[in-house]
Amino acid sequence: MENRISSLFKIKYPIIQAGMVWCSGWRLAAAVSNAGGLGIIGAGSMYPEVLKEHIQKCKQATAHPFAVNVPLLYPNVEEILQIIVEEGLKIVFTSAGNPATWTSFLKEKGILVVHVIANTKFALKAEACGVDAIVAEGFEAGGHNGREETTTLCLIPMVAKAVTIPVIAAGGIGSGAAMLAAFALGAEAVQIGSAFAIAEESSAHPNFKSEILAATEGDTKLRMKKLVPVRLLKNSFAEAVAQAEAEGADTEKLQQLLGRARAKLGMFEGNMEEGELEIGQVSAMLKEIRPAAEILQSIWQEFLTEKERINRLDFRSI
Repeated sequence: MENRISSLFKIKYPIIQAGMVWCSGWRLAAAVSNAGGLGIIGAGSMYPEVLKEHIQKCKQATAHPFAVNVPLLYPNVEEILQIIVEEGLKIVFTSAGNPATWTSFLKEKGILVVHVIANTKFALKAEACGVDAIVAEGFEAGGHNGREETTTLCLIPMVAKAVTIPVIAAGGIGSGAAMLAAFALGAEAVQIGSAFAIAEESSAHPNFKSEILAATEGDTKLRMKKLVPVRLLKNSFAEAVAQAEAEGADTEKLQQLLGRARAKLGMFEGNMEEGELEIGQVSAMLKEIRPAAEILQSIWQEFLTEKERINRLDFRSI
């Protein structure tokens, strides 16, 4: 399929694997890129030297394009971006920060820049900063989320109408049918997180993958809105956060409750009660662990099947 996103990234399928903390190492990124999508290494959970190692291993594992996701508010961002430049990467996804800070620097180095947003205001700001594409991420998404709580169904058409650059839809997308819906709303690609978080190549702890598979409707909630909103799978930690918020906890108390390395404790080390478990609403639809290539192909084939089904519908008698 050829469109602006597949041409921009030189990929076969307009399917992008999200750069998730503690899940998106070089193995997952390489597997997705080798399957024809765009794999992303999640730098948000990596020290600079660890990121460098993952980039180098990914380059050895795939000859296809891959990217790095960089949360701009994280420590060591300057060092991380310098490593990306030195390693010759050509695609960077930025998030959690102001795109005006680093976009021009990256563009001057010949790097394509994609910025993640959750509302039209920041979509326009990102376009004005010169990014090449936008990820519009709806309320359903796992991990850090927009304060407006705008759903993907509403966000994508608003953003697609507001900007001229390509829009990548994210949030609640884990199937070919959802991908087709995103395209109908104006997206030219999809970014998928949760479905790849349980891939065989994902670096998520097996305990976390099992909890994702066991999730049902309503098992994730958006929490910590006074800090940075994040969608969490229910466990003892999430319940403690909910109780603190119900009691009117301020940002300082919530920060103390969060502490340090809470996401690593849960998602990477496998503590399912005290760890922070970031995952999207689509987790309720995920039922098996498979190789990343198989996940990508099943999404693509369902996209084609559903597209053909829609094309066959006859509305002439209405």
